[in-house]
Amino acid sequence: MELYDAFTEGIEPGGLRNRNEIKTLICYLVSHLDTPITKGQLNDIICEEGLANYFELNQALSEVIDNGNISIKKGDDPELYITEIGKQNTQTLEKDLPYTVRETALNAAVRLQTRLRREREHKIEIIRLEKGCDITMSVLDGEDVLMSVTI
Repeated sequence: MELYDAFTEGIEPGGLRNRNEIKTLICYLVSHLDTPITKGQLNDIICEEGLANYFELNQALSEVIDNGNISIKKGDDPELYITEIGKQNTQTLEKDLPYTVRETALNAAVRLQTRLRREREHKIEIIRLEKGCDITMSVLDGEDVLMSVTI
């Protein structure tokens, strides 16, 4: 097996250049997050950090889904879930990934999920008036408004 068998365009120094490592990283991320992750979020996390090539990432994702390591919950924005076999494989192989890659990916995922949660919990509405505008900022708990301020 070749040491480097993946496209390297867009990969930062220290990023993954091996397809099997990319598959392991996908499973590692999905298994170590508290909340489900979507395919788009996975792409954002890994590609924005320069950890893997976009095309290689999506090819690897298709393969881990086909192999039964990851399952998809269908919907408007399909969520990825680790399967039992995926958990076992990840526990066996995750130490083969460089520590910095694992930490970079996990930290980026946590930052993204924190930002998305904050966006769901805070609502800003701008209403244009004849002279100026009203800005309403609300803090939500699900559908309930905990606090709302209009300036």
